[in-house]
Amino acid sequence: MDIIKTENLTKKFNGFTAVDNISFSVKEGEIFGFLGPNGAGKTTTIKMLTTLLNPTNGDAQVSGFDIYKQRNEVRKKVGVVFQDPAIDFNLTGRENLDFHARLYGLESETRKKRIQEVIKLVDLDEKMSIFVKNYSGGMKRRLEIARGLMHYPKVLFLDEPTLGLDAQTRRAIWDYVKKMNKEEGTTIFLTTHYMDEADYLCDRIGIIDQGKILVIDTTTNLKNSIGKDVITLSCSDINKLIKGLEKKSWIKNIKKYDTYITIGVEKGEEKIPEVILLAQKIGIKIKSITIRKPTLDDVFLSYTGRTIRNEEAEHPWKQFARRRERRGG
Repeated sequence: MDIIKTENLTKKFNGFTAVDNISFSVKEGEIFGFLGPNGAGKTTTIKMLTTLLNPTNGDAQVSGFDIYKQRNEVRKKVGVVFQDPAIDFNLTGRENLDFHARLYGLESETRKKRIQEVIKLVDLDEKMSIFVKNYSGGMKRRLEIARGLMHYPKVLFLDEPTLGLDAQTRRAIWDYVKKMNKEEGTTIFLTTHYMDEADYLCDRIGIIDQGKILVIDTTTNLKNSIGKDVITLSCSDINKLIKGLEKKSWIKNIKKYDTYITIGVEKGEEKIPEVILLAQKIGIKIKSITIRKPTLDDVFLSYTGRTIRNEEAEHPWKQFARRRERRGG
Protein backbone atom coordinates (compact mmCIF):
# COMPACT_ATOMS: atom_id res chain seq x y z
CA MET A 1 0.00 0.00 0.00
CA ASP A 2 1.28 3.48 -0.91
CA ILE A 3 1.28 5.87 2.04
CA ILE A 4 2.61 8.82 -0.02
CA LYS A 5 1.56 9.58 -3.58
CA THR A 6 2.51 12.57 -5.69
CA GLU A 7 1.57 13.51 -9.22
CA ASN A 8 3.26 16.30 -11.17
CA LEU A 9 4.20 18.08 -7.94
CA THR A 10 5.76 21.47 -8.70
CA LYS A 11 6.93 24.46 -6.67
CA LYS A 12 8.13 27.76 -8.10
CA PHE A 13 9.53 30.80 -6.31
CA ASN A 14 9.34 34.02 -8.33
CA GLY A 15 10.10 32.21 -11.57
CA PHE A 16 12.65 29.80 -10.08
CA THR A 17 11.50 26.15 -10.21
CA ALA A 18 12.65 24.39 -7.02
CA VAL A 19 10.59 21.22 -7.61
CA ASP A 20 9.86 20.37 -11.20
CA ASN A 21 6.84 18.20 -12.01
CA ILE A 22 7.76 15.15 -9.88
CA SER A 23 5.65 12.01 -9.51
CA PHE A 24 6.49 9.18 -7.12
CA SER A 25 5.04 7.00 -4.36
CA VAL A 26 6.29 5.64 -1.02
CA LYS A 27 5.17 2.28 0.33
CA GLU A 28 3.87 1.95 3.87
CA GLY A 29 6.59 0.77 6.23
CA GLU A 30 9.57 1.40 3.98
CA ILE A 31 12.54 3.72 4.38
CA PHE A 32 12.53 5.91 1.30
CA GLY A 33 15.23 8.44 0.51
CA PHE A 34 15.80 11.43 -1.71
CA LEU A 35 19.48 11.59 -2.66
CA GLY A 36 20.77 14.81 -4.15
CA PRO A 37 22.92 17.90 -3.62
CA ASN A 38 21.90 20.97 -1.65
CA GLY A 39 19.41 23.00 -3.64
CA ALA A 40 18.06 19.96 -5.50
CA GLY A 41 14.51 20.42 -4.15
CA LYS A 42 14.57 17.89 -1.32
CA THR A 43 13.53 20.22 1.53
CA THR A 44 10.93 21.97 -0.62
CA THR A 45 9.33 18.59 -1.38
CA ILE A 46 9.16 17.73 2.32
CA LYS A 47 7.63 21.11 3.13
CA MET A 48 4.91 20.54 0.57
CA LEU A 49 4.20 17.01 1.79
CA THR A 50 3.94 18.25 5.40
CA THR A 51 1.64 21.16 4.37
CA LEU A 52 4.15 23.90 5.23
CA LEU A 53 4.20 25.00 1.58
CA ASN A 54 1.44 24.94 -1.00
CA PRO A 55 2.45 23.43 -4.35
CA THR A 56 2.36 25.65 -7.43
CA ASN A 57 0.98 22.73 -9.43
CA GLY A 58 0.27 19.05 -8.97
CA ASP A 59 -1.27 16.85 -6.30
CA ALA A 60 -0.14 14.75 -3.37
CA GLN A 61 -1.68 12.58 -0.67
CA VAL A 62 -0.13 11.49 2.62
CA SER A 63 -1.76 8.59 4.46
CA GLY A 64 -4.78 9.00 2.20
CA PHE A 65 -5.25 12.74 2.84
CA ASP A 66 -4.84 15.56 0.34
CA ILE A 67 -1.98 17.89 1.33
CA TYR A 68 -3.93 20.98 0.27
CA LYS A 69 -7.56 20.18 1.04
CA GLN A 70 -7.02 18.11 4.22
CA ARG A 71 -4.06 19.83 5.85
CA ASN A 72 -5.04 19.16 9.47
CA GLU A 73 -5.53 15.44 8.82
CA VAL A 74 -2.12 15.25 7.12
CA ARG A 75 -0.42 17.00 10.05
CA LYS A 76 -1.85 14.49 12.50
CA LYS A 77 -0.26 11.65 10.52
CA VAL A 78 3.26 13.02 10.09
CA GLY A 79 6.29 13.84 12.21
CA VAL A 80 9.06 16.12 10.94
CA VAL A 81 12.71 16.61 11.81
CA PHE A 82 14.15 19.48 9.79
CA GLN A 83 17.79 20.42 9.24
CA ASP A 84 17.61 23.39 11.59
CA PRO A 85 16.99 22.65 15.31
CA ALA A 86 13.40 23.14 16.48
CA ILE A 87 13.73 22.15 20.14
CA ASP A 88 13.87 24.55 23.10
CA PHE A 89 17.40 24.56 24.49
CA ASN A 90 16.20 26.11 27.77
CA LEU A 91 13.93 23.17 28.57
CA THR A 92 14.94 19.67 29.64
CA GLY A 93 14.57 16.78 27.24
CA ARG A 94 11.48 15.56 29.06
CA GLU A 95 9.90 19.02 29.03
CA ASN A 96 10.44 19.28 25.27
CA LEU A 97 8.70 15.97 24.68
CA ASP A 98 5.88 16.76 27.07
CA PHE A 99 5.25 20.14 25.43
CA HIS A 100 5.13 18.59 21.96
CA ALA A 101 2.72 15.89 23.15
CA ARG A 102 0.41 18.52 24.67
CA LEU A 103 0.29 20.35 21.33
CA TYR A 104 -1.06 17.15 19.78
CA GLY A 105 -3.61 16.69 22.55
CA LEU A 106 -2.17 13.57 24.17
CA GLU A 107 -3.66 12.98 27.60
CA SER A 108 -1.52 12.88 30.74
CA GLU A 109 -1.12 9.11 31.10
CA THR A 110 -0.60 8.66 27.37
CA ARG A 111 2.07 11.38 27.41
CA LYS A 112 3.99 9.73 30.24
CA LYS A 113 3.83 6.32 28.59
CA ARG A 114 4.84 7.64 25.19
CA ILE A 115 7.76 9.67 26.55
CA GLN A 116 9.19 6.53 28.11
CA GLU A 117 8.76 4.63 24.86
CA VAL A 118 10.50 7.16 22.63
CA ILE A 119 13.40 7.97 24.97
CA LYS A 120 14.13 4.27 25.24
CA LEU A 121 14.01 3.99 21.46
CA VAL A 122 16.72 6.67 21.04
CA ASP A 123 18.65 5.77 24.20
CA LEU A 124 18.18 9.02 26.13
CA ASP A 125 16.81 7.53 29.36
CA GLU A 126 19.46 9.09 31.59
CA LYS A 127 19.45 12.52 29.90
CA MET A 128 15.82 13.56 30.22
CA SER A 129 16.32 15.85 33.24
CA ILE A 130 19.23 17.73 31.67
CA PHE A 131 18.70 21.07 29.92
CA VAL A 132 18.97 20.61 26.15
CA LYS A 133 21.56 23.41 25.90
CA ASN A 134 23.95 20.96 27.58
CA TYR A 135 23.29 18.17 25.05
CA SER A 136 25.83 17.16 22.41
CA GLY A 137 24.90 17.54 18.74
CA GLY A 138 24.05 13.85 18.48
CA MET A 139 21.88 13.94 21.61
CA LYS A 140 19.95 16.94 20.26
CA ARG A 141 19.32 15.11 17.01
CA ARG A 142 18.11 12.00 18.83
CA LEU A 143 15.78 14.14 20.95
CA GLU A 144 14.35 15.73 17.79
CA ILE A 145 13.71 12.29 16.35
CA ALA A 146 12.03 11.21 19.61
CA ARG A 147 9.88 14.35 19.55
CA GLY A 148 8.83 13.64 15.96
CA LEU A 149 7.58 10.21 17.09
CA MET A 150 5.64 11.40 20.16
CA HIS A 151 2.21 11.53 18.52
CA TYR A 152 2.48 8.11 16.80
CA PRO A 153 2.96 9.46 13.24
CA LYS A 154 2.38 7.21 10.28
CA VAL A 155 5.22 8.92 8.39
CA LEU A 156 8.35 10.49 9.83
CA PHE A 157 10.16 12.99 7.59
CA LEU A 158 13.89 13.36 8.28
CA ASP A 159 15.57 16.20 6.41
CA GLU A 160 19.34 15.62 6.32
CA PRO A 161 19.17 13.80 9.70
CA THR A 162 22.95 13.59 10.28
CA LEU A 163 24.11 16.86 8.74
CA GLY A 164 27.13 18.20 10.60
CA LEU A 165 27.55 15.20 12.91
CA ASP A 166 30.76 13.21 13.31
CA ALA A 167 31.07 9.75 11.73
CA GLN A 168 30.47 7.79 14.94
CA THR A 169 27.35 9.79 15.86
CA ARG A 170 26.04 9.55 12.31
CA ARG A 171 26.25 5.76 12.44
CA ALA A 172 24.43 5.73 15.79
CA ILE A 173 21.62 7.86 14.32
CA TRP A 174 21.34 5.41 11.42
CA ASP A 175 20.85 2.57 13.86
CA TYR A 176 18.12 4.48 15.70
CA VAL A 177 16.35 5.19 12.40
CA LYS A 178 16.47 1.48 11.50
CA LYS A 179 15.24 0.57 14.97
CA MET A 180 12.22 2.88 14.97
CA ASN A 181 11.28 1.79 11.47
CA LYS A 182 11.28 -1.84 12.62
CA GLU A 183 9.84 -1.49 16.14
CA GLU A 184 7.35 1.34 15.52
CA GLY A 185 6.42 0.37 11.97
CA THR A 186 6.90 4.00 10.99
CA THR A 187 7.39 4.87 7.35
CA ILE A 188 10.54 6.96 7.00
CA PHE A 189 11.07 9.58 4.29
CA LEU A 190 14.57 11.01 4.51
CA THR A 191 16.65 13.37 2.43
CA THR A 192 20.41 13.25 2.26
CA HIS A 193 23.42 14.11 0.14
CA TYR A 194 25.52 11.44 1.87
CA MET A 195 25.94 8.40 -0.36
CA ASP A 196 26.78 6.05 2.50
CA GLU A 197 23.73 7.17 4.46
CA ALA A 198 21.34 6.50 1.59
CA ASP A 199 23.03 3.18 0.89
CA TYR A 200 22.82 1.98 4.50
CA LEU A 201 19.33 3.16 5.38
CA CYS A 202 17.06 3.21 2.37
CA ASP A 203 14.93 0.44 0.89
CA ARG A 204 14.52 2.60 -2.21
CA ILE A 205 16.16 5.80 -3.37
CA GLY A 206 15.06 8.59 -5.65
CA ILE A 207 17.93 10.55 -7.18
CA ILE A 208 16.87 14.18 -7.46
CA ASP A 209 18.79 16.96 -9.17
CA GLN A 210 17.72 20.48 -10.15
CA GLY A 211 14.20 19.75 -8.96
CA LYS A 212 13.73 16.67 -11.13
CA ILE A 213 13.61 12.98 -10.14
CA LEU A 214 16.01 11.14 -12.43
CA VAL A 215 15.43 7.57 -11.24
CA ILE A 216 13.86 5.61 -8.36
CA ASP A 217 14.88 2.07 -7.41
CA THR A 218 16.55 -0.06 -4.75
CA THR A 219 20.23 0.60 -4.09
CA THR A 220 21.11 -2.84 -5.45
CA ASN A 221 19.22 -2.31 -8.70
CA LEU A 222 20.66 1.17 -9.14
CA LYS A 223 24.21 -0.12 -8.77
CA ASN A 224 23.57 -3.10 -11.04
CA SER A 225 22.15 -0.77 -13.69
CA ILE A 226 25.64 0.52 -14.40
CA GLY A 227 27.34 -2.88 -14.15
CA LYS A 228 28.24 -5.18 -11.29
CA ASP A 229 31.88 -4.04 -11.57
CA VAL A 230 33.52 -0.75 -12.49
CA ILE A 231 36.85 -0.75 -14.33
CA THR A 232 38.83 2.49 -14.08
CA LEU A 233 41.74 3.07 -16.42
CA SER A 234 44.03 5.72 -17.85
CA CYS A 235 45.73 5.35 -21.22
CA SER A 236 47.65 7.12 -23.96
CA ASP A 237 44.57 7.90 -26.10
CA ILE A 238 41.23 7.94 -24.26
CA ASN A 239 39.05 8.88 -27.22
CA LYS A 240 40.46 6.15 -29.45
CA LEU A 241 40.01 3.51 -26.75
CA ILE A 242 36.42 4.59 -26.14
CA LYS A 243 35.61 4.13 -29.83
CA GLY A 244 36.96 0.60 -29.67
CA LEU A 245 35.16 -0.25 -26.43
CA GLU A 246 31.81 1.06 -27.66
CA LYS A 247 31.66 -1.84 -30.12
CA LYS A 248 31.74 -4.41 -27.30
CA SER A 249 28.26 -5.68 -26.35
CA TRP A 250 29.36 -6.63 -22.82
CA ILE A 251 30.00 -3.04 -21.80
CA LYS A 252 27.04 -1.45 -20.00
CA ASN A 253 28.34 2.12 -19.95
CA ILE A 254 31.44 4.24 -20.38
CA LYS A 255 32.16 7.54 -18.65
CA LYS A 256 34.96 9.82 -19.78
CA TYR A 257 36.92 12.13 -17.49
CA ASP A 258 39.89 14.41 -18.13
CA THR A 259 42.57 11.78 -17.57
CA TYR A 260 40.74 8.46 -17.25
CA ILE A 261 37.57 6.51 -18.08
CA THR A 262 35.27 4.19 -16.14
CA ILE A 263 33.59 1.15 -17.66
CA GLY A 264 30.56 -0.66 -16.21
CA VAL A 265 30.69 -4.41 -16.84
CA GLU A 266 29.67 -7.84 -15.55
CA LYS A 267 32.45 -10.07 -14.19
CA GLY A 268 35.05 -7.36 -14.36
CA GLU A 269 37.98 -9.61 -13.46
CA GLU A 270 37.32 -11.56 -16.68
CA LYS A 271 36.97 -8.42 -18.80
CA ILE A 272 40.21 -6.69 -17.79
CA PRO A 273 42.35 -8.95 -20.08
CA GLU A 274 39.96 -8.21 -22.96
CA VAL A 275 40.30 -4.46 -22.40
CA ILE A 276 44.09 -4.73 -22.33
CA LEU A 277 44.11 -6.91 -25.47
CA LEU A 278 41.90 -4.42 -27.33
CA ALA A 279 44.20 -1.55 -26.34
CA GLN A 280 47.24 -3.45 -27.62
CA LYS A 281 45.54 -4.23 -30.95
CA ILE A 282 44.77 -0.57 -31.64
CA GLY A 283 48.14 0.70 -30.42
CA ILE A 284 47.14 2.24 -27.10
CA LYS A 285 49.26 2.04 -23.97
CA ILE A 286 47.38 1.33 -20.71
CA LYS A 287 48.94 3.42 -17.91
CA SER A 288 46.83 2.11 -15.01
CA ILE A 289 43.79 -0.12 -14.52
CA THR A 290 41.75 -1.05 -11.44
CA ILE A 291 38.47 -2.81 -10.66
CA ARG A 292 35.91 -2.22 -7.90
CA LYS A 293 32.24 -2.61 -7.10
CA PRO A 294 29.95 0.28 -8.13
CA THR A 295 28.81 2.85 -5.57
CA LEU A 296 25.90 5.25 -5.44
CA ASP A 297 28.36 7.96 -6.41
CA ASP A 298 28.84 6.06 -9.67
CA VAL A 299 25.06 5.90 -10.09
CA PHE A 300 24.63 9.62 -9.47
CA LEU A 301 27.43 10.34 -11.92
CA SER A 302 25.86 8.05 -14.50
CA TYR A 303 22.51 9.85 -14.37
CA THR A 304 23.72 13.45 -13.96
CA GLY A 305 27.18 13.47 -15.54
CA ARG A 306 28.73 14.87 -12.37
CA THR A 307 29.26 14.00 -8.71
CA ILE A 308 27.29 15.53 -5.86
CA ARG A 309 30.45 17.35 -4.79
CA ASN A 310 30.70 18.97 -8.21
CA GLU A 311 27.00 19.82 -8.13
CA GLU A 312 27.43 21.69 -4.86
CA ALA A 313 30.55 23.49 -6.00
CA GLU A 314 29.40 24.53 -9.47
CA HIS A 315 25.68 25.37 -9.32
CA PRO A 316 25.35 29.17 -8.85
CA TRP A 317 21.72 28.84 -7.78
CA LYS A 318 22.51 26.40 -4.92
CA GLN A 319 22.68 28.97 -2.10
CA PHE A 320 19.65 30.85 -3.44
CA ALA A 321 17.62 27.66 -3.60
CA ARG A 322 18.66 26.57 -0.12
CA ARG A 323 17.70 29.92 1.38
CA ARG A 324 14.36 29.76 -0.39
CA GLU A 325 13.73 26.22 0.81
CA ARG A 326 14.43 27.10 4.43
CA ARG A 327 12.34 30.27 4.35
CA GLY A 328 9.55 28.47 2.55
CA GLY A 329 9.55 30.84 -0.39
